[in-house]
Amino acid sequence: MQVFFVETDIYMKYDFDDEKVTPLWKKIVKEVLIWLICIGLSILAAYLITHYALEKTNMPDDSMKETLSQDDSILINKFSYKIKEPKRMDVVVFKKENSTDSNYNIKRIIGIPGDTVKIKDGVIYINGTELKETVKTDVMTNSGLAKDGVTLAEGEYFVLGDNRNECEDSRFSGVGKVTKDEIIGKAWIRLNSVSIISELNRIDEEEE
Repeated sequence: MQVFFVETDIYMKYDFDDEKVTPLWKKIVKEVLIWLICIGLSILAAYLITHYALEKTNMPDDSMKETLSQDDSILINKFSYKIKEPKRMDVVVFKKENSTDSNYNIKRIIGIPGDTVKIKDGVIYINGTELKETVKTDVMTNSGLAKDGVTLAEGEYFVLGDNRNECEDSRFSGVGKVTKDEIIGKAWIRLNSVSIISELNRIDEEEE
């Protein structure tokens, strides 16, 4: 296709079909820019996932035995509690403020904000009503701070290890009440022997 322009009686010819092919250097620059953008997006996605969605950690001790064992590899769901509140019986990962220990703590939520948790003769009472356990645990021999009852304010949680007689948890001053701000996320998946943690060590209906 050819088009003719008239300017001061001079014919100027422009052939659209004969337009120059993009120079090689422009193609190279374009490819480099695309790769840089892809790399930048990958780094951003990795940052967002690590800081706001998922994180891997290890079970630091045997305080959650028989549910989790020391050195089990745990995937933390850090996004879950951005959209909903922690609930009773969730296994959570937390780190106490001002703690010098670099390890995370992993325990099960027993009391939620507004609850009064009392432990008597190894039995847990929530607001005066016996808690129906959903996981297998040993009978507690030490009520600790919950002997006379622990009342939880807004944003406070009472946690216990499933290995009730071999752990430090909210019954003891070294841990005490756990605040929402101290909770890193929900212990979601056991990676070394892949399982959903909330499904582990549960009491079967026929055992109740």
